[in-house]
Parts: sequence; structure tokens; C-alpha cells
Amino acid sequence: MARPRTFDEAQVLRAVRDQFWSKGYAATSMDDLMQATGLGKGSLYGAFGDKHQLFLKVFDAYCVSSLESVKKTLEGPDAGALERLRRFMLGAATASAAPANRRGCLLARGTSELASQDAQVADRALETFQGLEAAFVRCLEQARAHGDLAAHADPRRWGAMLLAVFRGLEAVGKAGMDEAHLRGMVETAFEGLPATPRRRR
Repeated sequence: MARPRTFDEAQVLRAVRDQFWSKGYAATSMDDLMQATGLGKGSLYGAFGDKHQLFLKVFDAYCVSSLESVKKTLEGPDAGALERLRRFMLGAATASAAPANRRGCLLARGTSELASQDAQVADRALETFQGLEAAFVRCLEQARAHGDLAAHADPRRWGAMLLAVFRGLEAVGKAGMDEAHLRGMVETAFEGLPATPRRRR
């Protein structure tokens, strides 16, 4: 009979996630994970598999949680959809400029380090980016339906552009770009959206 687990799985995975998030995949050893979780190698392997399996588990959970959070933030009626999206992007700019967020997000860190050599990470990251883009496109479709975006505007093209801005905010924020510059990038992007005559007045 298998012995019952005597640890909190969610707590252990949070510790594993934070270790990978802070040091990166390659720089994190099994000894690091053992120290962070307080578990022995046998317990970690028995419950979650090897280092790669552990990373995939926390990376996947992070991607799912992040995407769901964005979708929930952007949910709402057609009226106000464009402003919801704008406020969300401005919030991302502010967060990206904060010194406490210089380590960036686990999605960006894992993608930059592993996607070129790990198909599972690359596939999960791409799926998440596509989900983010779809959430942006949905807001833009709502804005167009409400008349806040010109009828000829293509939500898919503008959603892709905003995804690039969104991901770029973190990259330049990590380099030390100040909040005013980052928020200015967002405002410039939204000023470029094709507006209806009613919105331009």
C-alpha cells in the first residue's frame, strides 16, 4: 500500500514555482528544490517526477492561471470594452516599471530560456500567447460592435499589435524603463486605433 503524502502539494508547487521563477530552469538544481520545499529527492520524484516534469507542471499552472486572470479582468459588456482593455494595458505598464517586478513573469522567463529547445514549453507558451491575443481581439470586437472602434478596423490585426505591446512592456520594464515611458507606449498604441467619427469628436 502506498504511503499517504504528509505534505501540502499546493504549497510545495508554489515553492518550486518561485525557485524556478527566481533562478531560471538551468540554474535551479534538485538540491535547490529540496531546500525550497523541505522534501527529499525521493519524495519529489515520487510525487511529481524529475526536474523537467516539475517545471512543466508549475509552468502549465502559471500559464493557465495568468490567462484566466486576464480573461476575467477583460470580461464585461460591449459598452466600455475599449476602456477596459486600455486600463488593463496601463496597469501592465505600471506593474512592469515596478522594481519588485524586475524578474518578470514565469511565462516570459521560461519561454526565453527553454522554448528554442523544449517543444513542450514552446507549445504551452504559444497557446498562452494565442489565448491572450484572443482576449484582446474579443474586447476590440466588442468595441467595434458598440461603435467605439471604426467599422473597417480589423480586431485581429490590432489584437496582435496589442499583444506585442503587452509583452514588450515587460521586456523594457525589466531593463529599467520608467513608468511614464511605458504608459506612453500604451497611450500611443490606443491613439492609433481607428476610431469612429463619434469617438473622435
